[in-house]
Amino acid sequence: KFVWFYATIGLFVLLLACINFMNLSTARSERRAREVGVRKTMGSARLQLIAQFYCESMLTTLLAFAIAILLVQLLLPWFDGVSAKTIQLPWTSPWFWTAGLAFTLGTGLMAGSYPALYLSSFRPVKVLKGIFRAGRNATLPRKVLVVFQFTVSIALIIGTLVVYRQVQYAKDRPVGYTRAGLIQIQMTSPDFQGKYDVLTNALRGTGVVSSMTESSQSVTGTWSNTGGIEWPGKDPSAESDFAVVRVTPEFAKTVGLDFTGGRDFSRAFPTDSNGLIINEAATRYMHLDQPVEQSVRWENDYEGVHKSFRILGVVRDVVANSPFEPVKQTIYTLRLDQPGWITLRINPQTSAAVALPKIAAVFHRLIPSAPFDYTFVDDQYATKFAAEERVGTLAGFFALLAVLISCLGLFGLATYVAEQRTKEIGVRKVLGATVADIWGMLSADFVKLTLLSCLVATPLAYVLMHRWLEQYAYRTSVSGWMLGLVSLGALALTITTVSLQAVRAARRKPVASLRSE
Repeated sequence: KFVWFYATIGLFVLLLACINFMNLSTARSERRAREVGVRKTMGSARLQLIAQFYCESMLTTLLAFAIAILLVQLLLPWFDGVSAKTIQLPWTSPWFWTAGLAFTLGTGLMAGSYPALYLSSFRPVKVLKGIFRAGRNATLPRKVLVVFQFTVSIALIIGTLVVYRQVQYAKDRPVGYTRAGLIQIQMTSPDFQGKYDVLTNALRGTGVVSSMTESSQSVTGTWSNTGGIEWPGKDPSAESDFAVVRVTPEFAKTVGLDFTGGRDFSRAFPTDSNGLIINEAATRYMHLDQPVEQSVRWENDYEGVHKSFRILGVVRDVVANSPFEPVKQTIYTLRLDQPGWITLRINPQTSAAVALPKIAAVFHRLIPSAPFDYTFVDDQYATKFAAEERVGTLAGFFALLAVLISCLGLFGLATYVAEQRTKEIGVRKVLGATVADIWGMLSADFVKLTLLSCLVATPLAYVLMHRWLEQYAYRTSVSGWMLGLVSLGALALTITTVSLQAVRAARRKPVASLRSE
């Protein structure tokens, strides 16, 4: 999905470059008009001229292909880091070179099509008499292409901001426990079994661990589900579905669960083996106003459970799986036949750099056959945003590239317009026009085109990003201020780009431009 997503954006960016080629080629049409007229007078057919302009386009794209291969090779280490992949250019693959050259030639044909057909259509009689004029509507295609360029660029920028905001929105979501100072060790060896009390005493003896617990699931992921649970008021025909986490009594204290009602498990009460702790999502799922001390029946042959349980307490929802999805209704039970994870809380007064060597020494001494492989819960939770962050990073790169290409094209067109109107600017200055007047005159058309791009891009980006956000149950929204901010930014960028040429043209002495008059 991501490959197709990035390929689509890449094609749009390439299309922007093709548009620049078309715009600048046709904008300079008057300079090549005499060349076309002379060649036609000397006997060149239109097909020959079309072939010439296509060849020029092909040479440009072939040179670009060679430079692109070099740039890709240089940027691969950065891209590997962003995409979390290891990619190499297939230098020896015939398919790669065939596809690459075919794509390059196709780009050359697309980029050169409009200039070739347009330039080859000039009539030699008119252009050689010096009465060639592009016509009132000749600039219309260029304006349409400029609008398209900035529409794509603005939409990409808005998309990047929405992705970034969605990631930050999920990162700021309350997780229901304290992540700082928690480390987890997966119990990959049977030698871990039966060592809980010994490990707990030894680790506490180091002074760097404040508490320890075992559980059937990781703190940052639950994949065990159960059914067969009945409670007061439940529809007898409805199937129940709960995530289940089997824990030792110290789990809530170690992880830092926040109780909203009832109490935690306690070793002082042997009957707690028949107790459950549920999360707030479970109370909503069960429609229980006062869940504490309620009795539930758990009948599940697969789990080997056939008895009644008492709800001891309710904890806040813990984001254990995707931070973009609703928290599933969860039950915590003391039935721990096969624990899979050890979770440690490092003493807040001890740094991780000091604590980890001491913790590792205890594990190596008590369980020498198993490697001490640990993960910080903070780091493990951060990986849940990796895919969305990659989308945001690469989309931002594409957006930056699109804006750069669009501004280069705009700069080229502004340069050409300023050159074409040199004498007009000279006359206006002689008649009293100020630099600000000339700047406003040259900038007005481009500002109008950018405003039109904003009007097209903002609703389009809103619809596309709203649909993208719909895949997440826990999501932000596309705000109006964001659309307005990007539009103002695009407008400021346009004015800055055009002003570089407009001010230079406006400050030129009229004597130089009117000398031939």
